[in-house]
Amino acid sequence: MIKKIFLALLLVALVGGGLAGIKALQIRKMIDQGQAMVMPPAVVSTANATSVSWETVLTAVGSVTAVQGVTLTAEIPGKVVRIAFDSGDRVAAGDVLVQLDITQETAQLRALEASENLARISLKRIESLLAQRSTAKSEYDTALATHRQILAEMDALRAVIAKKTIRAPFAGILGIRQVNLGQNLGDSDVIATLQHLDTVHVEFVLPQQQVRLVQPGVTIRVTTDALPGRTLEGRLTAVEPLADSVTRTVRMQGLLDNPDHALRPGMFVNVGAVLPEKRDVTLVPATAVLYAAYSDSVFLVEEAQGNGTKGLQLRQQFVTLGERRGDFVSVTKGVKPGQTVVSTGVFKYRNGQSVVVDNTLAPEFKAAPAPENS
Repeated sequence: MIKKIFLALLLVALVGGGLAGIKALQIRKMIDQGQAMVMPPAVVSTANATSVSWETVLTAVGSVTAVQGVTLTAEIPGKVVRIAFDSGDRVAAGDVLVQLDITQETAQLRALEASENLARISLKRIESLLAQRSTAKSEYDTALATHRQILAEMDALRAVIAKKTIRAPFAGILGIRQVNLGQNLGDSDVIATLQHLDTVHVEFVLPQQQVRLVQPGVTIRVTTDALPGRTLEGRLTAVEPLADSVTRTVRMQGLLDNPDHALRPGMFVNVGAVLPEKRDVTLVPATAVLYAAYSDSVFLVEEAQGNGTKGLQLRQQFVTLGERRGDFVSVTKGVKPGQTVVSTGVFKYRNGQSVVVDNTLAPEFKAAPAPENS
């Protein structure tokens, strides 16, 4: 009985050992096949790093202000008897806008004109008598002073009448009318705004470190989301001599032609001050950069090195980036002009990977892209 059990166990051990050996051979064969297997090269699109000359532009956020702009109010209170404009009218300098009631002043002026006429006649009569030594010099002096006083009162009354005739101080475009016929207008009540829009100022600030780089006369470029696709050019006209003690910035003012009145005072704009010096930069497509918290990098496409390997492979290169414009970004360190970089899909690749280049479907990179749906 014991002998039979022993033989059965021996048989089971032999069968199990045989199966284990067969399985081990199979696993070993699979490992050898895996080590011998070569992954096919990845297909990549590429672009060459290029060297170009870029303008140096100092960017800032600015606001549009009027070269000439004013809120019209009355200098003297009065009743509105005539309104000579409509909202949005273009007016010339000196055009009458609002007439206040001047009936009382007109009547007073006529009375003074009559008094002045009498005083002038009396003055001439006394002057003639004085020449004949028939009157005293004091009477002549009194008549002369009376005549001059009446003239002064007439001038003061004419000034009041002129102030009650509200005119445009310069040519421009009126805003929305805020007075009505018959309204008693106070000396601080708003009539309308008047803006000269053929030229406008753009005001912006630059950090104190950049102020030394700009001088009046440099070109400024202005863009705004109110005018998509348009860039307006002007010139820097003034630099504030004082810096803001809180922000350590200096205020700048530029002048722009605005013939179509596209820019309005109060608008937000992006401003670029173009410096005369240009600089050489190395550009790669922005999509060629693998952005990471520890460092940005690109994949360079190079000939495979060592172990008899032929073809192309990737080498991950850490880079220092500069300014971005359009579809390109400048590289200040890590890439030289002429080197080839993977241009798209860089998150899929790894260092040392074999690749083949196929630029059939590679996108076109532009410094000033204009998407069709923009």
